[in-house]
Amino acid sequence: MKTCRIPYLFLFLPLSGYAADIVPVKQISLELAQTIAMKSVEACRKDGYNVSAVVLDRAGNIQVALRDTLAAPHTLEIAERKAGMSIMSGIASSEFRKARGDIRPEFNHMRGLIVMEGALPIRTAGSLIGAVGVSGAPGGDKDEACAAEALKAVEERLEFAN
Repeated sequence: MKTCRIPYLFLFLPLSGYAADIVPVKQISLELAQTIAMKSVEACRKDGYNVSAVVLDRAGNIQVALRDTLAAPHTLEIAERKAGMSIMSGIASSEFRKARGDIRPEFNHMRGLIVMEGALPIRTAGSLIGAVGVSGAPGGDKDEACAAEALKAVEERLEFAN
């Protein structure tokens, strides 16, 4: 009786159409999200602004939300919606606003999104892992500057993340 021998190599080849059933995903940690949010608040504080900072994960879920002691309550929702726009577009909310002013009114009526300056994507090794939104400074450009300063402070952590 002859036995059929299948080379071991064939046992490890994916069957057609099933190659991507499991996808490894990079996810922002609570610790990194917390640091980014706090550094955003601190950057605005030093300029005299009371803000809220919200960090969303790659799926748009709130990872961290901080409201400075004297920041207005509505700044939390605005910061979250700014970050949502950055997650959705993959770019700074200010860039999206400039590029797509034609659809701004429609997006402003969608839950979780607002087309305003003040949010930046968070990336590591080419992967979008989240976004930080800031609200409360007198102008979205100042909000975005605080977010940028926070990301600059964790640049090395993002660059060398696994």
